[in-house]
Amino acid sequence: MHDFRRLHVWQRAREFFVAIDRVTRCFPRSDRGVVTTQLRRAAFSIPNNIAEGCGKDSVKETLRFLQYAASSLTEAENQIMIATDIGYIHPKTSDALIEQAVAIKRMLFRLGENLREQGPNSGS
Repeated sequence: MHDFRRLHVWQRAREFFVAIDRVTRCFPRSDRGVVTTQLRRAAFSIPNNIAEGCGKDSVKETLRFLQYAASSLTEAENQIMIATDIGYIHPKTSDALIEQAVAIKRMLFRLGENLREQGPNSGS
């Protein structure tokens, strides 16, 4: 098991959620929470899945949760683009958020590769 709090990728994912939280607080009331809720849930699940994966007993289980985190990150990227298209997010802000997402995805990929090198039966 890893202490998730020490993982730079978890820290970055947490910062990403905070950035998403700040941005979505400015979304118009006419959204009725639709885009806001979806984007916040996707972003919230990224650090949660990293943390949960670190609590698993096998590399295989940890990798599964890292994949869930990556999937949620992809979902959040899509939602950021849609929110930008409909005018909820300024394009420069959107670009910065997408950059953060891409960096976190790379970090997740590297962490997964490192864990695979340890072997499927070793502890996380």
